[in-house]
Amino acid sequence: MAQAIRPQTSISLLATDGKPHPLQDTLMAVTLVLGAVAFVTAFFHGLHLLTSWAGLIGILTGAYGQFVSVTTRERFALIIGLGASAIGFFIGMFHGGLFGGWLG
Repeated sequence: MAQAIRPQTSISLLATDGKPHPLQDTLMAVTLVLGAVAFVTAFFHGLHLLTSWAGLIGILTGAYGQFVSVTTRERFALIIGLGASAIGFFIGMFHGGLFGGWLG
């Protein structure tokens, strides 16, 4: 039973295995920020260009982040950012799309 109790040397909010993950943490932060931008700007009809582009880039970074993620916490935050990015992207596409009438 002694092996069940291990001292935890470092407590990290983002890496549960005790190792640093700078790429995964960066992708997670970028996805969360882009998801928040896409979700918030989706409520304003005139910002559909920002909404749709932020959503699209958030979806792409979140998908790659899911591909290279290591810990459950990273995956959880990436799913939150991906969901917000997708909602913003779809609403932005409904309001005018990625180019907003500039291409025809």
